[in-house]
Amino acid sequence: METKLFNNLLGILLNVVFPIKMLLRLYSFCILMVDIAWVVFNAVCAILQAVYELFRPPPLKSVRLETALVIGSGRGVGREIAIQLADLGAIVLCVDKNSTSNDSTIECIKSKGGSAVGYTCDITKKENVQMLAAQLKKDVGFVSMLFYCCGIPSPRSLMTQPPQDIHDTLDVTLTSYFWFIDHFLPDMKAKNHGHIVALTSVAGLSYIKDQMPLSVAQFAVQGLAESLTEDLRVNKIDGVHVTLTHIYPFVVSDESANIKLRIPSYFGTITPSKAAKSILESVRRNYFEASVPKHLLYLGHLLRILPRKATVLIRDLLDTGVDFA
Repeated sequence: METKLFNNLLGILLNVVFPIKMLLRLYSFCILMVDIAWVVFNAVCAILQAVYELFRPPPLKSVRLETALVIGSGRGVGREIAIQLADLGAIVLCVDKNSTSNDSTIECIKSKGGSAVGYTCDITKKENVQMLAAQLKKDVGFVSMLFYCCGIPSPRSLMTQPPQDIHDTLDVTLTSYFWFIDHFLPDMKAKNHGHIVALTSVAGLSYIKDQMPLSVAQFAVQGLAESLTEDLRVNKIDGVHVTLTHIYPFVVSDESANIKLRIPSYFGTITPSKAAKSILESVRRNYFEASVPKHLLYLGHLLRILPRKATVLIRDLLDTGVDFA
């Protein structure tokens, strides 16, 4: 009798619990479907927005009275960025280890009525970066824009010089960049205002022959920029932006007149001034990633999703085939 009663009670209990479990599973499944639908909807919206912005880019933001720190302002693209920032009304802080070329940049800016201050620093030494950061904060206070233009090789150095020392390459291209971010990013986060710009060679999109240390360092800079962007997103800081720009060194160079390219009509050549203008346009539109020339960015994205064999074939086709006259 007791056994029969126990079995009856157990049966009633199971009949009650089983539907509850089913309902909980159904509820969880419904929540999952809603989350998936929400992600798909937002992904489609993001794709449509990206396509729309190809034809109607975001408006250019003003950099007037922004305090812009340009590391590597003595020559090339860094020099042109500093000059054009000053033309746009920014207060430019020029940093380079070559005082003569850096002074030339400052003189050019001031001759056009711009505002610039120069600092000489070997950024490969941490203590130098610390001293420079302390001096900058003392002189100007808040640095709202950081342009890191170091580590971009010239075409001739890529072809005529031996592969770079691993430590020197990483120090110039990546480690020093970390140090500057450590010093200036916290203030940007606190004010929820700022822009960090990293320039890399196209080695950050694809390997350059016989330049493994450089390629590894440039890939690392891309990873740093993406990690930094994710850190800002997770911490809900929407006023600080990051822009990563890949520069094809055989296209942007004062020495390009003596360089023969395999496909001139595809690559072409542009001056550092035009390259700087393109970079600043991407920065002022708050783009995360850009390239000089612009079409190489889409090529880089394409190479990431294609099968390995197809990627190798395209790289062989578009290999620079560089030769010097």
